[in-house]
Amino acid sequence: MENINSFLQSINPFHIYITIGLALLVIILLIMLIIVLKSLNSLEKRYRKFMRGVSNKNIEELVIQYLDRIDDVKKQSDYMKEVYNDINNKVDSCIQKVSILRYRAFEDVGSDLSYSIALLNNHNDGVILTSIYGRNESTTYGKPIDKGISRYDLSEEEEQVLKEAISKK
Repeated sequence: MENINSFLQSINPFHIYITIGLALLVIILLIMLIIVLKSLNSLEKRYRKFMRGVSNKNIEELVIQYLDRIDDVKKQSDYMKEVYNDINNKVDSCIQKVSILRYRAFEDVGSDLSYSIALLNNHNDGVILTSIYGRNESTTYGKPIDKGISRYDLSEEEEQVLKEAISKK
């Protein structure tokens, strides 16, 4: 107790200065509090403006709309993939490889009016059409091709157009 009394008596001549210092400290703290509250108010206004979003819409509503759009685009993308795969399957079965060879089938016919043509899809399935031109008659016939192989005997010209067509990509 004596220590406290002696401490208070030693401070007593300076109590005015201590009170003024503490009052200044309180004033500085009040000013800082006002500045912090103004900053907080400004930040709150910016936050509300941000959350309100464009055209006074709530940012949450905007995010939900964008997510719905993303879902729609994903559905469209999946549909486009299906369409692409369907078209790709159809294209695989279309004629993609063609080779033609004109030749003179008979020595007594003056021009190369005979021909063999190979029409193949991507799996080397298709047909070879051959037309033999002679002075008195012309004959056309076809031979089916399955995976690059014919069930029928092929002439040299037909073999040549088949190899050329198969080699095309």
